[in-house]
Amino acid sequence: MKWLKRLWWIGLLVGMAVSMLVWAAWEPDRQLGQLLARWAPEPSSFLELDGMQVHMRDTGPRDDPTPIVLLHGMASSLHSYEGWQTSLQDQRRIISVDLPGFGLTGPSPQGDYRIDAYTRFVLRLLDTLGVKRVVLVGNALGGEIAWQTAVLAPERVRKLVLIDSDGYPPAVLSMPAAFQVASMRGMRWVSERILPRAMVAISLRSVFGNDEKVTAEKVDRYFELNLRVGNRRALFQRMDQAQFGASSALIRRVQQPTLVMWGERDEMISPDHGSLFCQDIPHCQLVTFAGLGHLPQEEDAERTLRALRDFLAK
Repeated sequence: MKWLKRLWWIGLLVGMAVSMLVWAAWEPDRQLGQLLARWAPEPSSFLELDGMQVHMRDTGPRDDPTPIVLLHGMASSLHSYEGWQTSLQDQRRIISVDLPGFGLTGPSPQGDYRIDAYTRFVLRLLDTLGVKRVVLVGNALGGEIAWQTAVLAPERVRKLVLIDSDGYPPAVLSMPAAFQVASMRGMRWVSERILPRAMVAISLRSVFGNDEKVTAEKVDRYFELNLRVGNRRALFQRMDQAQFGASSALIRRVQQPTLVMWGERDEMISPDHGSLFCQDIPHCQLVTFAGLGHLPQEEDAERTLRALRDFLAK
């Protein structure tokens, strides 16, 4: 009977340890109103779509025949493209958006975060804005949404830009710590109630090529926007619904001129995937960036913009 008593005490100690961890790292949801002043200054606006108030920025000349639409990655936001939008908006119409489940847009009422739900969302966004044809840009998750939209509705996409894009089966162990926790179903009750800022900082450093570019303000942004009410649960639902690489055979159907951009220090998705895209897409150009990681457009907007401008000018 001694072993039962010992087991009981071990269980009690483990329970106390978990309780202390939850108490120490407890972070309540942030209401939208708490976040607007800092993260939605002009030119941010909100568009009612699919039962959501979608956070977006729509800048530049209205007569641009092919606006540039920017789609961010998982657990990110439109702020990832601020450098690009600011630099391009004098000559081009630039539309960036917080995708459902992320940023200030927050969760989808339907709880559907499959890729086909996102492609339908993008097409409805274009219809609502009265935009017929675009240059579609996507990073990571946004990249897969972009190329699948190009396959689904080729007449709507003039050119395609994929930045460290999802599409092929990834290495699970390359995920940042926060994503690995999110994928553990047994941890969900705890994960929906905690978000250590230190974990956000560690995850962000793991996707940047240069740690020095992970500023306190960037950590604040990722930390606070992921605390937006409903976003943590949406991330877990996205992880449950994701089928990474399941549609990779469709990449061969992309016919649009495509620029593939990749950070050579991307530890989340191997730079080899950039070459795979250009093997499968007939009209494809690959540009890699030494020293940059999984978010090259955010890490070094100026350097990545040079490659983008060259591509757009062709």
